[in-house]
Amino acid sequence: MMQIDEICKSIQQSNSPFMENKKKLTTASGRPYAENENTMTVGPRGPILLQDYILHEKMAHFNRERIPERVVHAKGSGAYGTFTVTHDISKYTRAKMFSNIGKQTKMFLRFSTVGGEKGSADTERDPRGFAMKFYTEDGNWDLVGNNTPVFFIKDPKKFGDFIHTQKRDPHTNCKSPTMMWDFWSLNPESLHQVMILMSDRGTPFSYRHMHGFGSHTFSLVNAKNEVVYVKFHFKTAQGIKNFDNASATEMKGNDADWAQRDLVEAIQKGDFPKWNLRIQVMTPEQAKTFRWNPFDLTKVWPHGEFPLIDVGTLELNENPDNYFAHVEQAAFAPAHIVDGIGYSPDKMLQGRLLSYPDAHRYRLGGNYEQIPVNKCPYLVANYQRDGLMAVNGNGGSAPNYFPNSFDDIVVDESYKEPAEQLESSIADWYDRNAPGENDHYTQPGALFNKVMTEAEKQATVSNIVGAMSGISGPKRDLIINRQLCHFFRASIDLGTRVAQGLGVDINAAQEHMATMA
Repeated sequence: MMQIDEICKSIQQSNSPFMENKKKLTTASGRPYAENENTMTVGPRGPILLQDYILHEKMAHFNRERIPERVVHAKGSGAYGTFTVTHDISKYTRAKMFSNIGKQTKMFLRFSTVGGEKGSADTERDPRGFAMKFYTEDGNWDLVGNNTPVFFIKDPKKFGDFIHTQKRDPHTNCKSPTMMWDFWSLNPESLHQVMILMSDRGTPFSYRHMHGFGSHTFSLVNAKNEVVYVKFHFKTAQGIKNFDNASATEMKGNDADWAQRDLVEAIQKGDFPKWNLRIQVMTPEQAKTFRWNPFDLTKVWPHGEFPLIDVGTLELNENPDNYFAHVEQAAFAPAHIVDGIGYSPDKMLQGRLLSYPDAHRYRLGGNYEQIPVNKCPYLVANYQRDGLMAVNGNGGSAPNYFPNSFDDIVVDESYKEPAEQLESSIADWYDRNAPGENDHYTQPGALFNKVMTEAEKQATVSNIVGAMSGISGPKRDLIINRQLCHFFRASIDLGTRVAQGLGVDINAAQEHMATMA
């Protein structure tokens, strides 16, 4: 019986004839290029360089592919609420919204499905967006996350390609399991998120009954300019509750707007949903020696090593009076941080710093932050002028340049950010699947083998088999066998169950793949 690595190698070798006489990959201007999946960084874990034009072209074009609805997270629900500090974390951050116990900050939260259009059903198997805007006295802080702690990819250059597979086939205009599984099978880093998606966590009962995560690694800065890395977790106080696949499908036919209706009606009757914010903290010294890249969006930080720390409580208590004005025009960007909260070398985070504000400027205009739901309720003073929908008085007669001798706007040096220590001075397109970064199997394997109950395992396998059964076309067997390799590498039990569910004869498949090599 051939080893799994040998089988997978034979699949790759058998696919090599398809590479002959192909067109060169080029930019829109016709320039051939090779680095389509790895972004140029300062060192293998360093920040992204602005000069990586390929990243900009891919992300900027992707943001402009749909008008006027959002390219992703098109269908959403939202509500206003308050965040209340319950525990002191001032030793980690000087952010004013966390400055003292009992302090309250108004906020807006938008839930969403990710891949579907505005008219799609709320119960589709899909991650759920969990985007928050906190109106703090130091500006608006946007924490833009999902209901999962990980994501399918770890480099932003892959984002547009990934989302295309979740949308509609350009040939048939139908959703395509073949596209989805082809991409996932070619990107083993997706396995962790795929496992979560294929469990019943992929079909939450309602927005009120799921956790929320900042997902990315961020940083916190305290009054002494000391920096730690942080993960944000919002744990539902209502308890986790999910649909099984059959119930989710039934609800899709009965009420496609189930989650929206559930949220609105709960708040209307005073049953205000709540979440408890907890954080994980990692020091820069710990980050250097952590066995996985701590800035990899496809990985989690084990709670046993980095325990959850209580911070506060979020409560949604006010429905918007007009859906379009508030929910549809809400614009969240992870670039919007406040003093005491910072970024990290997380590649996906760094890519979103460009992508999200760019998407909002395209969809809502350059002055999207003047729209009431996005407007900072405290003083805003800058030299941005003109553009479509400049509705804030446009600065009146004040100067529109800096420095000047006429106005009273000053730079407050107390908000100066600490310098960042970079690990390298060499910029390159580092392969994030290189040795040392290619363990895509330990965490998904632990999720299946150690975390899931037997009932959850059965549901996950059933959902995977159902989803993969939709793969069709001449490459069907190739895609299925390639994905089975990933399942086997994560867990022999998982791979065996999925293979049996798909009716794949493991021995026959291995012999077939050997002849293809």
